[in-house]
Parts: sequence; C-alpha cells; structure tokens
Amino acid sequence: MRDLPGHDQLYAALLARDPAYEGQALVGVTSTGIFCRLTCPARKPRPENCRWFADADAARTAGFRPCKRCQPGGEAPALVAALTAALEQDPTRRWTEADVAALGHDPSTVRRLFRRQFGQSFLQMARAARLRAGAQALPESVIAAQLDAGFESASGFRAAFRRLFGHAPQEMRGPGVALADWIDTPLGPMIAIADESHLHLLEFTERKALPQGLRRISAHLGGRLGLGRTAVTERTEAALAAFLAGQDGRLDLPLRLHGTAFQQSVWQALRQIPPGETRSYAQLAAAIGAPTATRAVAAANAANRLALVVPCHRVIGADGQLSGYAGGVWRKRRLLEIEAAFARKAREAG
Repeated sequence: MRDLPGHDQLYAALLARDPAYEGQALVGVTSTGIFCRLTCPARKPRPENCRWFADADAARTAGFRPCKRCQPGGEAPALVAALTAALEQDPTRRWTEADVAALGHDPSTVRRLFRRQFGQSFLQMARAARLRAGAQALPESVIAAQLDAGFESASGFRAAFRRLFGHAPQEMRGPGVALADWIDTPLGPMIAIADESHLHLLEFTERKALPQGLRRISAHLGGRLGLGRTAVTERTEAALAAFLAGQDGRLDLPLRLHGTAFQQSVWQALRQIPPGETRSYAQLAAAIGAPTATRAVAAANAANRLALVVPCHRVIGADGQLSGYAGGVWRKRRLLEIEAAFARKAREAG
C-alpha cells in the first residue's frame, strides 16, 4: 500500500473538496461506517472520526461501506477523473455534448456527476478553462489568443470577454490602474481585480451578475482596466488557498469598497462576523443601527462584489435556511462547513 499524506493535510483537502486528491486517498468515517472520496459533497465529519485509505479495497477490508452519493468504489469516479484529465491536458478545447457522447458517455450522466462533485457541469468547467486560457494569451495578440482559446471566430472571442469585462479585448491590453485575472480555487474559478495596493473585486466566474459587477468596477476605475496580476492578486490567491484548506480563517486583504455609504456600512458589518458564526438579515440590520432596514440590508448583501472576503455567505434566513447566495447554496454550505471546522480547531487549540 502506498504511503498517504499526513492526517492534517488530508483533512484540509477533505474540507476543501480538493480534486487533486481524486484517486489518491479516501476517507472512512468511523461514526457512520461509510467511506467517501475527498470531494464528496456530504457533511464533513470531525477530524477524530476520519480514517484514511489509499483505495476502496482497503476501506472495505477495514469494514467501511461505500458512500451512495460520491460512489467511491464505482465507475463514476473513473469517468469523472478521465474527463477532468482530458480538460487539464487541453484546457483550450471547445467541448460539446456530442464530444462527450463520442467518448461513450451519456451527457446527462456526466452533467449530473460533475454538478454533484464540483457544483457545475463539465461543459461549464470547460468554458471557464477556455476563457482562462484566452485571458493568459491575450497580451500577445488578440487574433492568436482567439485561435489558441479554441473559439470559432474572433467575434465570438471578443464577445465572451466583453460579456465578462465590459470591454473589447483590445481595450484591455497594456498597463492599467487595475488588472483582472483568474484564480483557481477548490470551489471553482474566480475573477480578481486588483491594483498595486487594493483588491477591488473577487467573484466566481459563473455568477450571473458578474458582467454587471465588472462594468461597475470598470466605471469606478475610469475604464482603466487591464489583464494581468499584481502583488495584491498573488496575496489574494495565497490567502484563499489557506482559507479554503481550513488553515486560516482570516482573509485579511486590503480592500477598496465601491458602494454607497449604506452599502459600505453593511459590508463592514459583514466583515465583523467571526468565522464559524452566522447572522440573519434582521440581526445584521440591528448591528448597523437600522433595525427596520432589513430589505435594504439584503440588497446591499446581494450587491457585494468581494465574495468570501466580505463574507455575505455568513448571512442566513431567519429560519436558519441557507438561501440567497449568488455563488450557489452548495458553495454557501461548503464555506460554512470550512469555517465551522476552523473555529472548532481554534477553540480546541486554546
């Protein structure tokens, strides 16, 4: 049996649902007798209830039975792993359902499995990878980037980036006051916009309101928005990695909040909610001294353009339901699980 990483490393990967451990390790939960893949969307166990295995046979031998959600011993993981590997090998390929079917896979099955594991379909993941590859190639040549990214036409390439950034690619080349780039995370790719001193925007790429948010940020910056990275972008990526791995509950980054005075008061109050805790909209309204402004608080929460750093995911319904998160309820649940585990670890450490 091959050697496995240490308990803390594997537990952090479990909390982050890190796909890098797919096929490398499984977790057995002593309190339920079930073993899972580390990317399983089920509620995460306490660290003391985890046992680690190199493969499904070892887990079964130890008396654990496979999880029905992530199917760690079935054919589904092999299918997902094969398509994920194909995407990593050629991120610029323009995948279609016909391509998936040509490989002998049922597109609806693939769609269901990827959404269950990653919260998005395989084709959505492929599109994000293709856009990211195009952004990285953009400074060299608009036409070359269009070809390299696998878009069918230059107009299609420009339209995709115009939808995201509110500018044609040519307008975004060269130095700018702020630079936009992709950041890969275990919860999906994000777009970060930062200058040399502040982070202006951090959003998941598939959020429906992303184009609107990018246009507003561009307007605040006077249209001076380029593609690339700054030191703040690098700092943001490192902080996100530690946060989503359950290693650091803080996202202490220099922010530039673009909003009204009321919106900024709501966003500052959100940043005061400790990791591992939640608030209702009514509680948040009371915290800023406007107890009758619950709806306005909810609207300000929805207008937040700094996901995770301004933790609007920590606001839940008055009935305790996880609703109203533009990044997806599955992400909200996962973020709260990560933060609860971090808070528990902090309490146990003293």
